[in-house]
Amino acid sequence: MGKLLPRPVLWGLALLLFMLLFGMPSYAVGGALSDKAPKGSAVRQDTTSNATILNDRVANGAATSGTIVDRTMRTVDGYRGIWFTLGEKTMYGDKYSGGLGTYTANHTPLAVYAPQVEKTFFTYGGTTSGDKRHLLIMVSYFDHKTRQVPRPVVVHDKMGVNDPHDNAAINIDDAGYLWVFISGRGRTRPGFLYRSHRPHDISSFELIRQAEMTYPQPHFVAGQGWLHLITKYTGRTGGRQLYWQSSLDGRTWSEDHMLGGLDGHYQVSGQHNGTIGTFFNYHPNGVVNKRTNLYYVQTHDFGRTWSAADGQVLPMPLREIKNPALVVDYEAQNTLMYTCDLNWDKEGRPVLLYVTSRDAAPGPQGEPRHVCLTRWDGLKWQTHIVARTDHNYDMGSLWVNGDEWTIVFPTLAGPQAGHTGGEMALWTSRDQGTTWTMARQITNRSSLNHTYARRPLNAHDPFFTFWADGDPTQISPSRLYFCDSSGQNVYRLPYEMSGEFATPEKVAP
Repeated sequence: MGKLLPRPVLWGLALLLFMLLFGMPSYAVGGALSDKAPKGSAVRQDTTSNATILNDRVANGAATSGTIVDRTMRTVDGYRGIWFTLGEKTMYGDKYSGGLGTYTANHTPLAVYAPQVEKTFFTYGGTTSGDKRHLLIMVSYFDHKTRQVPRPVVVHDKMGVNDPHDNAAINIDDAGYLWVFISGRGRTRPGFLYRSHRPHDISSFELIRQAEMTYPQPHFVAGQGWLHLITKYTGRTGGRQLYWQSSLDGRTWSEDHMLGGLDGHYQVSGQHNGTIGTFFNYHPNGVVNKRTNLYYVQTHDFGRTWSAADGQVLPMPLREIKNPALVVDYEAQNTLMYTCDLNWDKEGRPVLLYVTSRDAAPGPQGEPRHVCLTRWDGLKWQTHIVARTDHNYDMGSLWVNGDEWTIVFPTLAGPQAGHTGGEMALWTSRDQGTTWTMARQITNRSSLNHTYARRPLNAHDPFFTFWADGDPTQISPSRLYFCDSSGQNVYRLPYEMSGEFATPEKVAP
């Protein structure tokens, strides 16, 4: 008989065979399950889901792209939105506050309908409980066939961050994979990019990369990949400047290219048949409370060239206040501009929705505050007033269906009048936004203000728009809602769940 191999060698061969057959154990990021924590990592027990969660260096921004792959994500037993206050108090209340699970207007899209599986996938800023301000980046879906929702999934635990500026955007590629772009905050907190392991499946996600990105706005164009508009704090006074980056596969990205190079900007963008457009304001001397002017640029060739609406090619980045991208000179009118939504008319021309105000603080000094719409008619820009509103951070969205245009917006005073949000109303226009009629009051006799009505990509009834509620004057639970295109049928997502699936509650008008 031949001589037996030494025992350590046999053990090594056995371990190698095991790894080849079953693979390496996986560790968790963003709230995923872990087999065993590596040395030096903190592990805690999550009381909501009884899952062991690894708070690895990824959550604190120390990991690099592709470091860790998730297997199964943590779920929670209900839909609980984040409450937030900026803390800039005035005699008329906070600059903005309340239920901000669908904040900001500069995170887009927050939901997308997938006809292949008849589901609307969405993201929101969640929290651990109604009296806590602990941000969780949540993803879920509404199943249009069963009319139910599953337990929402924690894609990323922000580990004590309470600020919904770190909320995410979500989009889908042409293979059905879900991509979650999680905002950072300047260079203080990094952003993260996750992709689902399987098409149209929220059960597990892979961390793709960590990068500096704030206010994510990812747009997917079939055959070309991703064009992602972001903000970086690179202005001479630390102001917010606009950039874009691109990727064919979502894994390898181009360098960041500056788009808006003034002292500061906020933008909202959109995509239509391969054209990507964005409109934005500027911040004189980097002061966000002086945001003004309205600019618009677009690209038909995936960022190789950018132009004004009339086709005039523009050198990038924009560094002059007066330039061909300027649509409305609100600075000359002593008027502030707050971005809301960008959509396209039936001819594929841009339509911009926003709020104007006379002052950055809440209260009568900012009146009159108007919900405005500016559209390109093919020859010139046309601007019309939709309605009055009572707060700078009232935010809604615009739908265009041929000649029927719809806006959902909290234009009606809510129970906390004069603060962020209010009662939701549905406005309609049949003359390309020239005149508007309030067709329906969507919410009524509410106990909390409703905030930030968001438009899903390819919106499909009954998940036509979704939003959150909350008390802007004090910390409160925040619930999530959606309604259909008529505004007549309103549903509230379950704040608590006992099973794996639940049917949203229909809210009495």
